[in-house]
Amino acid sequence: MDTHSQNYKVRLGLFIIGGILLLVVTVFIIGKKNNLFDPVFKLTSDFYNVSGLQVGNNIRFSGITVGTVNDITIINDSTVRVEMLIRNDVKKFIKTDSKAAIGSEGIIGDRLIIISQGGSDSAVVKAGQKLESTEPIETDDIMASLQITAANSEIITDQLSEVMIKINSGNGTLGRLINDPTIANNLGQSISNIKSGTAGLSENMEAVKENFLFKGYYNRKKKAADKKAAALKAAQQKAAEQKKKQ
Repeated sequence: MDTHSQNYKVRLGLFIIGGILLLVVTVFIIGKKNNLFDPVFKLTSDFYNVSGLQVGNNIRFSGITVGTVNDITIINDSTVRVEMLIRNDVKKFIKTDSKAAIGSEGIIGDRLIIISQGGSDSAVVKAGQKLESTEPIETDDIMASLQITAANSEIITDQLSEVMIKINSGNGTLGRLINDPTIANNLGQSISNIKSGTAGLSENMEAVKENFLFKGYYNRKKKAADKKAAALKAAQQKAAEQKKKQ
């Protein structure tokens, strides 16, 4: 290949220009993602466990990406400090009582920090301030809890199966009641007798009311009830008339 020809020089120049443009675009995309070209301010928050959070992960406020994780430092055996770079234009919306929590983008997405909204009367956060944190729920803890729940459900299911088998076999009071027609008939007869007894009691009460020894008592009781009803009706009418006058 003739390296001194005009075509070669043109192709080489185009290749160099294309490489420079690609580099500029890459730097712009990376800088845009990491807020290198936007005015930012720093916030920090301490966690016991960052649960896979990494430098460069997003920070969201009200569902909007407002910054990135700038640094993660282990302070001691129970504290991990996360430094956040947040766009300066959202500073006025973040309050001193806002909290930082670690979440994820979807079920298996990257980890991110979610900043909650503070109280409407709270002061605006200052640069360099530390936000309170909420510890993330580990996937292992969720799986362990689900396993315990599944084991308990299996035990309950087995116990219910044993109970149903005993009932279907006629064992126990409920099993005999369902499977033995004699017991069911006796129960039905008992209910019928109770109904008959209740009807007889009602007849006896009516007879007592007609008896001269008790008739005065029931008459006084009826008069008191009628008097109370009349007083209530008069009060309602008076209230209605006052309402009309108003």
